[in-house]
Amino acid sequence: MNVLEARLARLALKGDQRAFAELVGLYQDKLFHMAYRMLYNRQEAEDVVQETFLRVYKNLERYDESLKFSTWIYRIATNLCIDRLRKRKPSYSLDAESTDHEGLDGYSMIPSDDRTPESELLLSETQRIIHDAIESLPPKYKTIMMLRYIQEMSLQEIGDVLDMPVTTIKTRVHRGREFLRKKLEHKL
Repeated sequence: MNVLEARLARLALKGDQRAFAELVGLYQDKLFHMAYRMLYNRQEAEDVVQETFLRVYKNLERYDESLKFSTWIYRIATNLCIDRLRKRKPSYSLDAESTDHEGLDGYSMIPSDDRTPESELLLSETQRIIHDAIESLPPKYKTIMMLRYIQEMSLQEIGDVLDMPVTTIKTRVHRGREFLRKKLEHKL
């Protein structure tokens, strides 16, 4: 796959729009899922994917063919997600009662996103608890946990994406798991 991606990158650099479209086709869904799991916001995830491809297109001449293309593109997308997480304002609990609207909590004020009763049933309480625990991780642990367990990247691949030594990645995976264990031990 790396040979195909490198060839597509070379062709795209020469102006071949079909080659770039193939690269987009190969990665847009994977990047969206990774970004959504990091940001838990469909619009932001879509924006990150779009921004990732804009940066890839503008910087194709910087791509080093000795590295995996996937590592390069994931690094761009991950960094964009981390930037968005850092810029977020403090989050407020949806469980807390609104001070402006007596008797209503934050959930009742969220606009519908066309959820069906069936899809609501699929979202179990356990999933919500785990989601909240992952969401509460500091960005440096959350990013690594998402890449490791959701994207199923190896420690070396994560190190390449984040430009960190594997020993640092191992430490953060361990600390991230400990953080989650402590958060979840009394809830599950």
